Amino acid sequence: MKALTFDGVGKVKVVDKDKPKLELPNQAVLKLVRTTICGSDLHILQGHVPTVEQGRTLGHEGIGVVEEVGAEVKNFKKGDRVLIACITSCATCSFCKKSLYDACKTGGWRLGHLHDGTQAEYILMPYADSCLYPIPEGADERSLLVYSDILPTGLEVGVLRGHVTPGCTVAIVGAGPVGLAAAICAQLYSPGAIVFFDKDEFRLEVAKKVGATECYKASDAKEAREVSKKWFSDKDGFDVVIEAVGVPETFLMCQELVGIGGNIANVGVHGTKVDLHIDKLWPRSTTISMALVSSHTIPMLLDLMKAGKLDTSPLITHDFKFDEIEKAYDVFGRAAETKALKVNIEFD
Repeated sequence: MKALTFDGVGKVKVVDKDKPKLELPNQAVLKLVRTTICGSDLHILQGHVPTVEQGRTLGHEGIGVVEEVGAEVKNFKKGDRVLIACITSCATCSFCKKSLYDACKTGGWRLGHLHDGTQAEYILMPYADSCLYPIPEGADERSLLVYSDILPTGLEVGVLRGHVTPGCTVAIVGAGPVGLAAAICAQLYSPGAIVFFDKDEFRLEVAKKVGATECYKASDAKEAREVSKKWFSDKDGFDVVIEAVGVPETFLMCQELVGIGGNIANVGVHGTKVDLHIDKLWPRSTTISMALVSSHTIPMLLDLMKAGKLDTSPLITHDFKFDEIEKAYDVFGRAAETKALKVNIEFD
């Protein structure tokens, strides 16, 4: 089979690998139908995830068809179309019982990290019963790609940990795929306003399409604070600030924007240290949260999709065939030039 692999810092390579075979009774072999590329894959290429070995098949998002299941797999059979969760969960350890699948003692972030991932024609799925979800009948599978990772990330790490509540003001720093996903999910909790900050005008236009109340093109923390003061009220800032970029400058912007008694929910993946101005934040009763996605909200999100409550179609901007995946990486990696958000990569 063909697989896209990590070939050292800054390099990917399509290679031939053996089609995976069942090794444990809780596993399934899937034939991939669609996959996509995540910002985390770019972090791997940048050398920020040294635990990824050269030759590892990348990718942790996708849709597939079940080819074979192990003897212990009860929920799926050959021919089922399934959504793949980005996080591997055994469903039985102490962390999984608390919905902390990312901390699973034998799982966590494995696909495309410690275990060959979804950017290949076939994948061996661990813990199939707890890591796969049936595709709802009639679902737009192209849009459904974002349910593997970025939609639950925006909900769990941004909206829920940030404590978005009815009537509150929400600032989202970064109008990339995860920031936009956070905005889509935030609207489930009826905030009073969702305000975006980004340097990219195209992404801010997409933010308006997915429900942003207002968008600002701000280049630094002080400018962001100055242009958005009308949303501050007596709290001197926003109730919830979601960091969705992962660089020191945007984390600083979040510290400038958060209001008294407010929450900073860090979603972005940081490849270097940031400055924490605790001397200014502690007297303002600031709460800061951060986490890796758990993916435990996927069933709820699928139910909302079936009910017509979620539209993620604006997040998919480019389409490729799998034999164009190296081109897809180039386009996705130059998002500012190509206006790429999420890419849909289809298998023949």
